[in-house]
Amino acid sequence: MKSTLLKLSFIFLLLNMAVACKKNKTGGKATLKGVVKHHDKPIAGAYIYVKFNSSEFPGEDYKLYDTYVKAEENGNYTIPFYKGTYYVYAVGLDMDIPYPYKVSGGTSFSIRNNENLTKDIAITEE
Repeated sequence: MKSTLLKLSFIFLLLNMAVACKKNKTGGKATLKGVVKHHDKPIAGAYIYVKFNSSEFPGEDYKLYDTYVKAEENGNYTIPFYKGTYYVYAVGLDMDIPYPYKVSGGTSFSIRNNENLTKDIAITEE
């Protein structure tokens, strides 16, 4: 009986640690916010793709990323995170440049629990 109780306590402890130690995903109490910009111009409606547990550029294919958000009409974005290392890659359109108007770029960052980072994403023509 004592052995069974000890095993159940150990299993409960492991499950509790697995649930409590969230890392490298969106939805936590830390936030990344900023503006997606082409030079000094905010890019309305740009897509910001997020790669979990990465400090390297994964590539341009959006299928390589774990999630995404869309910037507001003024180029602002806010993403809640759990602690971890992430790569964000933004893609948008700037109608003031020659066709195909596409601008993109990204950056990596690490964030701690309850940290609030402000990071503008600079994007350029391809």
